[in-house]
Amino acid sequence: MRLPLPLLALALGAFGIGTTEFVIVGLLPDVAGDLSVSIPSAGMLVTGYALGVVVGAPLMTAAGARLPRKTMLVALMGIFIAGNLLCALAGDYTALMGGRLIAALTHGAFFGIGSVVAADLVAPDRRASAIALMFTGLTLANVLGVPLGTALGQQFGWRSTFWAVTGIGVVGLLALIALVPAQPRPQSGSLRGELAVFRKPQVWLALMTTVLGFGGLFASFTYLAPMMTELAGFSDGAVAWLLVLFGVGLSVGNVLGGRAADRALMPSLYVILGGLSLVLVVFTFTARAALPAAITLAVFGAVGFATVPPLQARVMQQAAGAPALASAANIAAFNLGNALGAWLGGLAVAHGLGWTAPTWIGAGLAAAGLGTAALSGRLDRKSGPPRPLPTRSAPAQSLPAQPLPAPSLSAGAGHGTPPSNGS
Repeated sequence: MRLPLPLLALALGAFGIGTTEFVIVGLLPDVAGDLSVSIPSAGMLVTGYALGVVVGAPLMTAAGARLPRKTMLVALMGIFIAGNLLCALAGDYTALMGGRLIAALTHGAFFGIGSVVAADLVAPDRRASAIALMFTGLTLANVLGVPLGTALGQQFGWRSTFWAVTGIGVVGLLALIALVPAQPRPQSGSLRGELAVFRKPQVWLALMTTVLGFGGLFASFTYLAPMMTELAGFSDGAVAWLLVLFGVGLSVGNVLGGRAADRALMPSLYVILGGLSLVLVVFTFTARAALPAAITLAVFGAVGFATVPPLQARVMQQAAGAPALASAANIAAFNLGNALGAWLGGLAVAHGLGWTAPTWIGAGLAAAGLGTAALSGRLDRKSGPPRPLPTRSAPAQSLPAQPLPAPSLSAGAGHGTPPSNGS
């Protein structure tokens, strides 16, 4: 597929943001030892970032409602760079947490506004694929950014990782300035116009579908390591390679989900959510043997992340006319799904239900997401055909289609989402 080159700039920004979100997981022992805090306290750097995404997504998007979208993306990347620079220079835990929170504030707004910009760059029948390409930066962050950032930090100190992410942010900022075309101010042009979309029940159903569907993914994924070592019989050292396999599945599913959503949005969403629930049920049985577990894990990654483009496209479709804030809210919904799934899975494990219990819970959450999607589709049929994805804010010259190089998936994957939030 040939897509405008500006999508590469959006994907690069997504890669930097996705890397900084979860790279801290592999560096927790180093951070805790250097800053003289406990590992659980260091773990709050992950929780703090997730909360920053949930709070920052609507607030930052609303704050920039009157700005042209390119201007807002450039400003968000500048704040992201500042946050990671503060992390790299942090001399104590408080400063590091502050840097993490500053970076997190940009996460949801960047993906939300970036999704709208990506959809505006292509023809109407390719918008979900364009969104998927931007999110490829997020999947590659899990496949490449997190493991490489972890290795860098372990070799040269954890601050070196944040210096590297700061550098990625600078390159992303320059790419946004150079490659993304100037766009007029959104027609809604006001916070009131953006907030008006939340009066629509369909927008809330779309957000609920995201929370439940992605919660199903993270209920199981959060407890993947002990499930693979305790049940499937893999060694601790094999977990990193299993995450590579899962990450490759994420990347493949992201592309396929975008293409399917372009052809038929709601039918694709039904099939993918139903498939996710079914794969998780199967996983509870195949997790007890190494080879079947590995095969199912790859399929799980593909089906799980295939949900992202149609879920994001659905929110934008239902928020036609003022999609930016709703799109950013959907990024917050991904992160709420992450937290919900991990919390419910943890409750099951804590109550002695075994390592497959989170996967059963994930299957149930995905099935509930399918139910909310079906309800939304039924409302569509009652009210008439759904709107197409939002069109450009104002007439603009068409961009020449340029070939985008296929990303190389040659390294390992790290822990985390794709998507807080979901990610």
